[in-house]
This record gives sequence, structure tokens and C-alpha cells, in this order.
Amino acid sequence: MSHLAHLPMRLAAASSAPVLERAEARRLEHDIRQALLHDGFALAYQPRYLLANRQPIGAEALIRWPHRKRGLVSPSLFIPAAEQSTLINDIGGWVLRHACREAARWPSPAMVSVNVSARQLLDGVLIEQVSEALALSSLAPERLELEVTETVLLDISPDVLLMLAALNDIGVGLAIDDFGVGYTSLAMLKRLPFTTMKIDRSMVRTLPREREDAAIVCSLVAIAQALSLSVLAEGIETPEQENFLVDIGCESGQGFLFSPALSAEDIIACLSGEK
Repeated sequence: MSHLAHLPMRLAAASSAPVLERAEARRLEHDIRQALLHDGFALAYQPRYLLANRQPIGAEALIRWPHRKRGLVSPSLFIPAAEQSTLINDIGGWVLRHACREAARWPSPAMVSVNVSARQLLDGVLIEQVSEALALSSLAPERLELEVTETVLLDISPDVLLMLAALNDIGVGLAIDDFGVGYTSLAMLKRLPFTTMKIDRSMVRTLPREREDAAIVCSLVAIAQALSLSVLAEGIETPEQENFLVDIGCESGQGFLFSPALSAEDIIACLSGEK
């Protein structure tokens, strides 16, 4: 499997997404609808670990699309295409239902983390989707975490604020994703009901050799601690990065140093300490 297959499949359009011709865009939209109808998508799971002892604590759900003719379709292709219609909401709901169903099989209290799109928030469907996924799976709300990208919060509306607060009230965790690469102000971070700060892999990649990045990551961890947020680092690939993050008090992390993304069966073995 290619390196790309292990990357997080964000439910948000990438700025570098290819521009499709209209006919190809229609064909792709048709294929997405068929995949939703016939369970053509799949999930893999990127394990997360406490850095202090490498204890697995949960996993991030990553969507896969193994197409019988196209092969493994890149999320940079199909997610932007889905965002041109309400299909992104359908994909988001599918991921929530399947991730919660799988996580209900995991040893408690392991958590599952799911990326949500701007459309799910702005269209007001997220509360209903989360409630349905939790009810169908019987997963405890505190074992579900929703990841919201920092860019979604630039022009946040009162309705979105109320939705985030309602999710927080029912016990669902809220993570601000890719923190450190966008423009969220500290005042906004204080105002919103987040429980976790995720430090973007681009900030982790150069640790500890780049002094500027090291200083920024130290500051982000300190801010998270001051706001009583847990902090997780993405994209940890070397022991030097891990040691640096442990030394500055980063609680948890994920990346190829620990494990690639795993299948639904393999993540159970991982979380049970069997591999």
C-alpha cells in the first residue's frame, strides 16, 4: 500500500485539489453515490498512544475508497468533489456510523476520533448524525471525539457555536485539528468548548532540529495546558521527535514511529495490547 494510503483522509477540501472537467466530475459524483449505496467505502484506523509509556488509547478513523476500476481513490480527489454537493454530509454520516460501530467493539475506554467537515457544521446536520451514530452503536459519548479543522473556525456563526456547545454537553470530545498552521486566535480557542489540541504534522516534522518550530511547539503545548486541553502531536516519525515531545509535556501522539493505519480487526488487537 502506498504512503498516501496511510495519510488522514480529511473531510475538508485540500487547497491543492485537482480541478476536474465537468464530465469527469459528474462521473465521480455518480461513483460516490454508488459507493454510499453499496457500502463501497472502508475505514482504517491510525492508533494513538500516550507518549509517556506508549500505551494505545484510541485511534483516528480514516476513510478509504477502494474502487474496482479506479483503484484506491485519493481523498484529495473525492472529498473536494463531494463538497460540491451535499454528498460530503452523506460521507460524514457514513463515517460516523461505521466508526462508532467499530469502536463499540474496542476495549473501553479507547476512543475513536472522526474528522468532520465544514458542511456538516454549516448545514446543521452534525448533531443528528452524531446522535444517530451513538444510538445505533451504543457507544458511550465520551469515547467519541470529533476533529474540526482550524480553518472552519475563521468565520464561525452563532449556530455553529451552539452546535459545538451541544456536542460538548452530551459528552462528545472536540478536537481542534491541524493547530499551528492556521489563523485561530487565542481568544477564539478560549471561547470554544474544545477538549483537545492537535499539533499539525508540519510543525512536528522538523523537531527538534529547527529552533523556531521547536519554540512554537513548546508554546502550543504550554497554551493547551493553560487552557486545560489535552494535546496530541501528529506525524511522529523519529525517536528524537518523540523524546522532545515527552520532555515538553505533550501527552499523546500518533505517527509511523508507532504504527501505520490498521484494519478494523488489527486495531482491536493493537488496543488490546496484542500487537
